[in-house]
Amino acid sequence: MQTNRFETFFDAVIAIIITILVLKISQPVEPTLAAIWNLKASYVAYLISFLTLFNSWYVNHHLFQVVDELDNRVVWIYGILLFVLSLTPYFTMWVAQNIESVPAETMYGLLFITINIIHIIAVKILYRSNPYNEKLKQDNRFLMREMEPLIIIFIGFILTYTIFTPGIYFCCLIAIVWWIAIGWRYTHED
Repeated sequence: MQTNRFETFFDAVIAIIITILVLKISQPVEPTLAAIWNLKASYVAYLISFLTLFNSWYVNHHLFQVVDELDNRVVWIYGILLFVLSLTPYFTMWVAQNIESVPAETMYGLLFITINIIHIIAVKILYRSNPYNEKLKQDNRFLMREMEPLIIIFIGFILTYTIFTPGIYFCCLIAIVWWIAIGWRYTHED
């Protein structure tokens, strides 16, 4: 399959997911700063999820610029990634409305762990399906760095299950900032 066709599909699905995500944010009950402040968990959860979706799009956009053809394995693993990404609005609002809930925190953390793992697998399969692509061979050195956000999220699980219930929520924020930094270095280092 040509990458431009698949990239257009990937872009469209990400745009729809982001649109659904923003529509899920509750409106303040009254037009005051206090009412807006009461929704801070929703805004932070939205920020985390938006940055995750955007970074996934950004890194994959860079990869698709380097690759000419996609085989069926790549298309299917990216389809699975899009499926998991499409769950983002649901779990984002669940954790935003239940910031002190261990089950909500756990599912939110598991979502981000799953996104990271599928992304790493997708990139690895993309590299394997293009064994003669010199640019991908150079980019492959960044793949192990993408494990670092997973470690941060696992620290969040330890915090949530021991001393600080919103630990996963906050570690997801730290992890996505870290993942963006990795993606930025990945796409700007030559």
